[in-house]
Amino acid sequence: MNFIDAHQLVMFIAAGWLLNLTPGPDVLYIVTNALKSGSRAGIVAGMGITAGCFVHIFAAAVGVGALLAASATAFTVLKWVGAAYLMWMGVRMLLSKPGADGGNSAALAAAQAAPAQHTPLRKVFLGGFWTNVLNPKVAIFFLAFVPQFIAPGTDNKALAFVLLGVLFNLNAIPVNVGWALAASWMARRAGVIQCSMHWLDRVAGAMFIGFGLKLALTDQPSA
Repeated sequence: MNFIDAHQLVMFIAAGWLLNLTPGPDVLYIVTNALKSGSRAGIVAGMGITAGCFVHIFAAAVGVGALLAASATAFTVLKWVGAAYLMWMGVRMLLSKPGADGGNSAALAAAQAAPAQHTPLRKVFLGGFWTNVLNPKVAIFFLAFVPQFIAPGTDNKALAFVLLGVLFNLNAIPVNVGWALAASWMARRAGVIQCSMHWLDRVAGAMFIGFGLKLALTDQPSA
């Protein structure tokens, strides 16, 4: 990779892993789905989040990220749409009702054995996808984070941006899978979690509403 030296590449990969290990809406979404529906649902949630990040990578490469940074109107519109989506997800979780089994461990074990029947994987994927696509902070993040690792003399900076963005996303996959497997392991072995699973939606819902409010109160970054 002539657009980045070996030292910068190692720094880029390490920084990406640290950022993806930091708890936030993405991690919460993966863990919530893995706890409720098993590791497969958690991994699919991570794939949806990764797909959403690819949208921002390619959009930033063609200048949409710069538009969001420069245009208060564009940033504000997407910010409010993203915040509304996060809060809508949170309200749905808060208002969800426990199953007829009242959190019965056997029913939860059956749901983990067949997560697709418990939560449609397509819905899990799309939820992760839109959580990222509708968050302008993700676009701004890529626009601010990736260029600093591109060598100054690189001819095609847009191509370098895309390649580094793809590398960032690929590096995030094992971290997301790790979160999903860890959460699924906890759900299978922690009896207290299994017996109280219906409270998970309440806690996650409150946190998603908090993330939405935080996003709504985010100021446009200065150009």
